[in-house]
Amino acid sequence: MKSLLTPLFALVSASAFAADAPKLLADYIKPDAVIKGAVVVVVPPQELDKYVAKVEESARKDPEWFREHAKKGKPGVPLPFDERLGLTREEYDKYLEKWGEREFKAIEAVPIRLSGSKDGSWTIAVGGSAQAISTLRFDPKSGDFRSPNGELKRIEDVDADANSTLGAWTGQEWKFEEKTSLGTTKENFAIGKTGDKKYGLLVYRLQEISEQGTRLIDRGMVVRFPLGEAGIVKPQAAPKK
Repeated sequence: MKSLLTPLFALVSASAFAADAPKLLADYIKPDAVIKGAVVVVVPPQELDKYVAKVEESARKDPEWFREHAKKGKPGVPLPFDERLGLTREEYDKYLEKWGEREFKAIEAVPIRLSGSKDGSWTIAVGGSAQAISTLRFDPKSGDFRSPNGELKRIEDVDADANSTLGAWTGQEWKFEEKTSLGTTKENFAIGKTGDKKYGLLVYRLQEISEQGTRLIDRGMVVRFPLGEAGIVKPQAAPKK
């Protein structure tokens, strides 16, 4: 972990900007402190596979109905019950029970740091495989982020329920979308906290879809970190001479 943290400790000291840190970001991440985060994935219990297989079979048998039924659901949340899903009511209830047993699995430890720049913008620098988040710059005046692709505009706040992929969590989200003759680029970023208020979340996704509908890029990541003092990495004291 030390090798990951060192470059962030070496970033330009922005203590002079800390008092001006935008509350929207500082409520989650203490400015100019290195936070111990982790890139995580959601791992559902293996028992879910048999239920998912039945639903997939039903979708293949009647794809038109399944597409219409899917529109009734929320992204990342199990579809509402219908016998045509291929599950009995008892099986569906068991599916929801098992879905509730999914867990976060950390796949990579990454440092996080909220830093201000002389131009007034703010960056959430994240190491490791989540470095794409570091390319986003927050403008306190507009309340929006800017990436190499363009400006991410604030959209509706996140208020996910317990059955969503990441569980219950709330936060703020921004989105960039551009359509050209070559295709569509979508970029989303959200910052929030889990329902139990123990962890913060950084959620990022970039998609590039060709005019023909082929996904050229579909890159997403979730970074989780302890909120408050529990997440702050304390600088190591210099060895005594």
